[in-house]
Amino acid sequence: MDADQPNSQQLNPAALTAAEAARLLSAAGGRPVAVDMVQAAIDAGAPVLADGRLNLVELMAWLEKDIAEKPRLADGQV
Repeated sequence: MDADQPNSQQLNPAALTAAEAARLLSAAGGRPVAVDMVQAAIDAGAPVLADGRLNLVELMAWLEKDIAEKPRLADGQV
């Protein structure tokens, strides 16, 4: 995504495909994020636009809420 190159593809963080979101999250987070992982979030209820694309801010907010609502392991107990 080099802005100096006229043919570079510009990503719209308000309308990403699952593949674009996975690629962007992998690059930003330093850990690989597979398309299957993004699709699993969608299948679990992550918000999507009418055309199936993702808003990155809404996705991250949904993931944070989902993580916060899950029970945490304490002292090795489930």
